[in-house]
Amino acid sequence: MYVADQTWPELADYVAEESVAIVPLGSTEQHGPHLPLATDHLIAEGLAREAADRTGFLCTPTVNVGVSPHHRQFHGTMWVDAPQFRDYVESMTRNLAYHGIDRVVYVNAHGGNVEHLREVGRRLRDDGTLYAVEWMWNESIPELVDEVFEQNGPHGGPKETAMIQHLAPELVRDDQLEAARDGGVRDIESAEHLRQNGARTFYDAVENSENGVFGDQTDATAEIGARLFEAATEQLVELLEWLDEQRYEDLMTPAHVDPQPGSRRAD
Repeated sequence: MYVADQTWPELADYVAEESVAIVPLGSTEQHGPHLPLATDHLIAEGLAREAADRTGFLCTPTVNVGVSPHHRQFHGTMWVDAPQFRDYVESMTRNLAYHGIDRVVYVNAHGGNVEHLREVGRRLRDDGTLYAVEWMWNESIPELVDEVFEQNGPHGGPKETAMIQHLAPELVRDDQLEAARDGGVRDIESAEHLRQNGARTFYDAVENSENGVFGDQTDATAEIGARLFEAATEQLVELLEWLDEQRYEDLMTPAHVDPQPGSRRAD
């Protein structure tokens, strides 16, 4: 169920029976010479919508701009600073709580959002508003990603390329796949310029890769993308169903000490 397509009475019927919401989040940032800036939010929305269709749970509109200042040297990249991103997502999620939602899955497809979504989830749980958890699609199927790609790359690599070949093939510049591989960093494990004596010495993407991407994009196919999409969707559906089955009290912050202060005082 996509919230923006519903009427308010239909949503009233939903929250009378259900209390789960899916919030997709991505970015609008460079993904090399072969993929659109929309890559992350297309993946997040595709997975969230599919999981919503399979489960019947509520799906919100997608947050398309994320924490991406480390890609600012590449044309077109958009970003919001981390504090503003956290506050926006928190405010939006509190809105869901007002309307009867008490558990949320942030369907995330941008690594730069991860720590901030987890922080928002902690804030909301700690003050008793609701339970929210961050879910990153490729982290749900790491064995499959490693199986299908020799060099999967953390950004703009074959795993994201394959997903967009599956979801929006018209947006993939197939004639640029070799340029993406040859102009980027194919094997990040052997990239000595990324660390010095155990220290991470870079801050921005352009310091890592001249064209902003990693891995061997020529290994990607739409067929592999369909396989990744299906496997990740299954993981997301299982997470949503598990979350729906939990008692709300069990999801929220436990008492911080035991025994509780004053618990042995006589009345």
